[in-house]
Order: sequence, then structure tokens, then C-alpha cells
Amino acid sequence: MSDSLGEFPSSSPEDERPIRILLVEDNPADVRLTHEMLRESKVRNDLLVAHTAEEAEDILGLPDEDAMAEEPGPRPDLMLLDLNLPVKSGHDLLKEMKSHPTLRRIPVVILSSSEAEEDVVKSYDEHANAYVTKPVDLGEITTIVQSIDEFWFQVVRLPGK
Repeated sequence: MSDSLGEFPSSSPEDERPIRILLVEDNPADVRLTHEMLRESKVRNDLLVAHTAEEAEDILGLPDEDAMAEEPGPRPDLMLLDLNLPVKSGHDLLKEMKSHPTLRRIPVVILSSSEAEEDVVKSYDEHANAYVTKPVDLGEITTIVQSIDEFWFQVVRLPGK
């Protein structure tokens, strides 16, 4: 038996792939800003954008159970979800996603302009992993996106496939 550290690979192909982030946001300015902030991230990432809950469902393969069985595409490693979406709300998407056996493992950070306690409580009751109120100030937005990047991609261990 050898104690040599040289026997262990320094990284795996999985370590080198970009982190997949699904941003569900209907405001083009917020999409653009989040994209710019993540572009400057220390961690390589692929940002997928859905402007509606229905677009997010398509990306995730919901609600079609046959599509889920076929693995419609790469799963996001993290979802950034706005609650106030046209037609179907972020709450509805969150409930649907967290009731699915594999999608429930995807961490969901709520990014909402709502400061209402009922939205915060409801989001956590629906198994959101974090709730962040969108700031108005550009500097605060930058800080929040950088904090999400550092915490979720440099501190936390996310589930693998």
C-alpha cells in the first residue's frame, strides 16, 4: 500500500465543467445585470435564462414525466428565481420543482423585490434554499451576486449527478 499523493488525480472532468445556473427572471435589466456580474465571477459558469416559469419548466423538463425520464438536458446546479413572473408565479414553479424527486435537489435562491414577510415564509415553506431581496442600488446588486457566487460555488458542496 502506497501513501503517495501522486496516485490521486488533481481534478476530474466534472470539476472543470462550468457551473450551470438557471436564472428565472422576466426583467431584461435584471437579466443583463446578473449576466454581467456572473461573467466577472471567479467560477466558470453557464447562465441559462428563462423569462417565464413555463420556459423554466421546458428547460427542467417539467411537467412532462416522459421528458423527465429522458433527461431533457443538463440539470442546473443552482436556480435563481424571481417570484413575480407573468402567468405562472415563481411560487408555483418552486412547489412543482421541489415536489420532483431529482429536481428537488437543485438549490433555489429566491431573488425578489418583495420584502413581504409572507413571501419569505411561503418561499421557505416551499423549500427555497435562500431568500434575497433585490436591492435598488447597483453596488448592492453587485455585492449580492458576488456573495451568491462565493457561497454557492466556493463554499457549499452541491450534489453531483
